[in-house]
Amino acid sequence: MPPRILRSSLQSPQIPPPRPSSRRQCLCQSRPRKFSSTPQHATRQRQDMFRWLNGPGAVFRQPLPNSTNYLNAYDQSGNLVRARDATLRGQEKEEDKDEEEVKDEDEGEEDEGGASKDKVKKRSAKGMVDGVPLPKETPDDLMPYPMNRQFRSQPVLSEDLKNAIWKRVMEEGKSVRDVSAALGVEMRRVGAVVRLKAVEKEWEKQGKPLAAPYAKAVLSMLPQTPYIPNDPITHESINDLPVHRATERQIFHPVSESRHFTRRDAGKVFDRTLLPAEDRVPHTELVQLEKWREEGKIGPERVQMQREANAAAAEKRKEAEKLRREREAREVQKAETGRWQFRFQDIKVEDVGKDGRDRRGVGARYGFPHEDRKKGQIKIPRRVE
Repeated sequence: MPPRILRSSLQSPQIPPPRPSSRRQCLCQSRPRKFSSTPQHATRQRQDMFRWLNGPGAVFRQPLPNSTNYLNAYDQSGNLVRARDATLRGQEKEEDKDEEEVKDEDEGEEDEGGASKDKVKKRSAKGMVDGVPLPKETPDDLMPYPMNRQFRSQPVLSEDLKNAIWKRVMEEGKSVRDVSAALGVEMRRVGAVVRLKAVEKEWEKQGKPLAAPYAKAVLSMLPQTPYIPNDPITHESINDLPVHRATERQIFHPVSESRHFTRRDAGKVFDRTLLPAEDRVPHTELVQLEKWREEGKIGPERVQMQREANAAAAEKRKEAEKLRREREAREVQKAETGRWQFRFQDIKVEDVGKDGRDRRGVGARYGFPHEDRKKGQIKIPRRVE
């Protein structure tokens, strides 16, 4: 009979569970679980960025009131350059003024001199207050991009100037041309201001909310052109010569040396109907005023002549518009369908002209390419007129 084995000996020996080490447990508690495998560490560029934001860049958290707040207006320490220069100039003026007052008081009585010195100290202390009005921005302060020193932030129309434009056009009944010449604002901008002001006033009547706080905040951070009634500031150039389509070609036109070749002759070379530069600028009346000034005419006489010229030009425009409407009513036949209006007009083959480039021809609006750069074309003049 085999020997009997006790049950206790068949059981596996109980191995005590591993005791968690204190070092591993501390690591698990101090490091939270991260789902990203990207290493999180502060680079030198990131440290430099936060160092700048907390240092010199802290001045850009709040916009400078009633002034631009560009990078070029500050030095590397975050100090406003023009304010620092103005403070230095003010200190120099105060010191010079203090020296003069001290010299004057030293010549008088001693008690009065002591009182004057105390007054000088108060004045010099008052000149160092931060609430001193800032000087106007210099051209270097209007560069928003430090790497692009050729770009300058251009001024925008102030709210007072926009209201003045609206009042002169809509309430006083002046023409857009006169308002543009008087205030130094380009005619297209004057028309845009009038249209936008009309929309704004219409919204006010309807009770629609306006983004006035936003507009005020944006305007306070941009350079503006103020409105001075008696001495308006020119906002932009208003008499630039537009580029005519006929002048985009290259033309070699020989002229004899004895001929007096003027701008009017040059315009006819490009196109028979092209006017000279002084007749194509937006404000031809300003050119005429300058001619009258060169002729020696006095101010009141020039004003009277300009008024007569403006009245004649307005009457001429009204007559031309009347003739255009009469011709359209006579030549154009209209057919109303309720939703659409069809217009029918007779076209002649001769309307396109000899070269087929006349604007009255069918399809003229779609363009016709020039052949001055086409290969094989004769570009050298073959005769002298």
